[in-house]
Amino acid sequence: MSTNNFDWTKVKNLQKSHRMLYAIGLGPLIGRIILLLTTTGRRSGMKRMTPLQYEKIGEDYYLGAARGLKADWVRNIQNNPQVEVHVGAKHFQGAAEVVTDPSRFADFLEVRLERHPRMIGLIMERAHGLPRRPSREQLEGLAKTEALVIVHPAKNVQTFQR
Repeated sequence: MSTNNFDWTKVKNLQKSHRMLYAIGLGPLIGRIILLLTTTGRRSGMKRMTPLQYEKIGEDYYLGAARGLKADWVRNIQNNPQVEVHVGAKHFQGAAEVVTDPSRFADFLEVRLERHPRMIGLIMERAHGLPRRPSREQLEGLAKTEALVIVHPAKNVQTFQR
């Protein structure tokens, strides 16, 4: 199954619950795997908040876009890379970089599979029709339809606790 056949309404409902959990102060609980990314709407100019799974690698936050360059939040970043991030109890500003290089995307997915083998393996199987432990070639093939976004926290903006 490709992500084209995936039921995105279930994801949207789950995202609503993630926003609510952050809003009621449970960000530190779900912040281990979910962050809130705020982008600026490319047409409206309004702030848009999207809950996303992430991996922190070094100082940067890596986000996979299952809908690739078609995802609204990715398109917003392409228009304006300045973003805000809420992760756990932290809130900071940063610059987002859209990466479409299959090799870098596969590297990211290998880290995700190593850190969360059951969860990511299930996603590979159910959302992408791949084996739970896909080969490097399969991961690079997945990069043809998906995108990677790397958020670099601003160095001159102080991270603050909410």
